[in-house]
Amino acid sequence: MTTRQIGQAGEDQAAAFLQAKGYKIIARNFLVPGGELDLVAYDKKTLVFVEVKKRASNAFGGPVAAVTHTKQKRVARAAAQFLKAKSPKFDSIRFDVICVLPQGIEHISNAFVPQRTTL
Repeated sequence: MTTRQIGQAGEDQAAAFLQAKGYKIIARNFLVPGGELDLVAYDKKTLVFVEVKKRASNAFGGPVAAVTHTKQKRVARAAAQFLKAKSPKFDSIRFDVICVLPQGIEHISNAFVPQRTTL
């Protein structure tokens, strides 16, 4: 399996996990110059930007450690471009991280808050 295929399989698992929890997936792999949003979903009236990481183990610090400050800025910039391009309706926004591990899925809701200047 290629790295891209592994990542896609992780995103498929994360999307199914979120849908089972009642989330509505509205976008996948939203590409913009300099970034990408893995998943965008509604959790009731909250618009959620989800970064997905597929890992063989937590040996390197788990999902939050995988989403560095630089990655957070890229995700936030991509989210701002998504908001501008799609004009979705929402009451609030949130940034989550999902880590797909062999033993299950770890979901960190509100994993980070971007700097105000980003959004």
